[in-house]
Amino acid sequence: MKTKKDKTDIYTPTECKKFILPVRDVIDIIGGKWRLPIIIALSFKIHRFKELERQIEGITPRMLSKELKELEINGLINREVFNTIPVSVQYSLTDYGKSLDKVIETMRDWGLTHRDKIINK
Repeated sequence: MKTKKDKTDIYTPTECKKFILPVRDVIDIIGGKWRLPIIIALSFKIHRFKELERQIEGITPRMLSKELKELEINGLINREVFNTIPVSVQYSLTDYGKSLDKVIETMRDWGLTHRDKIINK
């Protein structure tokens, strides 16, 4: 956060909106059941469609295809088509997608702390 207000300061609706919108953008882009597993799988190595389908338990081919398109539209993954018979497609993270590494790591750390706090009440 660039500026920090004292806890007694009151935020205006405009200030709240400016703070919340970017966070909502992140949630919209990486949220949902399947996007983080896809991003995390691709952070370890380049995958072909079927490899991703096998690695991400429970995802249907239709849903995987839909989510890959969304991630590509948002500039997080590359889709590379090879002129082979049959056609082969592989997916990788873009540099922009790799920039989520620290975000995901921070979320994981918070999640571990939260799980520990809740489970060990």
